[in-house]
Amino acid sequence: MTRRLLLSYVSLTLLVLLCLEVPFGYVYARGEMSRFTGNGQQAAVMLTEMLEEKVERPGVTDVPEQVASFARRTGGHVVVVDRKGKLLSDSRNVVPTGTDLSARPDIATALANRSSSGTRQDPVLGEDVFFATVPGASGSTIRCVVRVSFPLTAVTVKVHDAWLALAVGGLGVLAAVALIALALARWITCPVRALEHATTQLADGTLKDLPATDLGPPELRRLASCFVRTATRLQHLLKAQHAFASEASHQLKTPLTALRLRLENFEPYLDPRAQPSLDEAVGEVERLSRMVHGLLALARLENAATTPEATDLDAVIADRAAVWAAFAGEHYVDIVVAGPRVGRVWAIPDALEQIIDNLLSNALRVSPPETTITLATARAGGLPAAVELHVIDQGPGMTEDQRRRAFDRFWRANDADHEGTGLGLPISRQLARASGGEVTLRAASGGGLDAVVRLRTIGAHRSAHPRRPRSAIWGRQDGVPPVPAERTLAVSDWQQ
Repeated sequence: MTRRLLLSYVSLTLLVLLCLEVPFGYVYARGEMSRFTGNGQQAAVMLTEMLEEKVERPGVTDVPEQVASFARRTGGHVVVVDRKGKLLSDSRNVVPTGTDLSARPDIATALANRSSSGTRQDPVLGEDVFFATVPGASGSTIRCVVRVSFPLTAVTVKVHDAWLALAVGGLGVLAAVALIALALARWITCPVRALEHATTQLADGTLKDLPATDLGPPELRRLASCFVRTATRLQHLLKAQHAFASEASHQLKTPLTALRLRLENFEPYLDPRAQPSLDEAVGEVERLSRMVHGLLALARLENAATTPEATDLDAVIADRAAVWAAFAGEHYVDIVVAGPRVGRVWAIPDALEQIIDNLLSNALRVSPPETTITLATARAGGLPAAVELHVIDQGPGMTEDQRRRAFDRFWRANDADHEGTGLGLPISRQLARASGGEVTLRAASGGGLDAVVRLRTIGAHRSAHPRRPRSAIWGRQDGVPPVPAERTLAVSDWQQ
């Protein structure tokens, strides 16, 4: 904005200077030329009147001296011819005396008792000159003709000096205007720059420097004041929401746990026919608990301003596959890790663990017994600085419309497992985007669903040997994986 203001001020000043200086320069040049030609014609007439009487007097021999003296004073070239057009005197002695010059256009015009003047290239002086050819006559009787040529160098140099002075003056004015305009533009845009800096900080969630409200034009001061009030109010709301996200989990855990215990305490006193209803009520309480944790997780993600860090994706994949192995074995599902080693990627702390946990939990919910869940790594096609993690199951899969809506909060398919909350995939996408990546769903080539996590790599890829596919579990194992409680409760299934 500063450059645009500066350019506008300088352009407007340049336009004004051109409109003033160019016409003035032309007028000055024409005036100087007119003055020069007028003086030249007057000098030629005076010399002609002086020589007219001397040419008619017999025995007068000082005409060459008079001509030479005039030429020395004025720096011009003088030619004098008699009434027949024969040369009487040449100040430069280039043409011999007695040469007939009556055929020259200007001489012939003067012999017809008419003066002529103009500019031409003088071969004697070797430059452009102004000439004035004047007849020396008494009435209609021509006694002599005088042609005086004056070099245009003096007036040309004077005009050029004038144009140079105008150019230097214009440049000086432009420089002064540029300095003043720069100071003015910086003064005008100072509040805008402060607002831009504060807006960037506010977008990152860490507004530390509030813009000054006493700088710049009144309109920008009012804008800065409005921004400060809005940012202060927004920060207050964000802090309140963050406090809610931090405290609500502790406040909600106790009543939900107490409700579940009270329902379970009813079991010895219930009629066996009411047992299914009790189980459904307990299941709904558990689902509500997972939903609360999922909402709180999303709130923390939206409020946090975490910077991505270097994370070893291969190590995270191996760790999560080993953690989920026992739980997968209870469902008679095999977990396979395949693909090349991809090294470190950018991710916010603990994001990869949560993403993989959510996707594996979803995959296990829909995977039939004796099937395989594959964790495969690959280079992103056309993107040398990105890699992909594929979580592929052999379940029923999803339609294109279901895949498009799967990332909506609380959305579940009609035939979905009712234990899901519809928050696992939204949480995974939010974590991936906060890390600079993305999560998408595709149809697996052999049936089922392919969840693709795309992440940015760190530096250039080193050549590595691809990993041989290996199974993390080959049979049923007792026990459950030591997954953190909040992460397990925040997941949802793919059919939600």
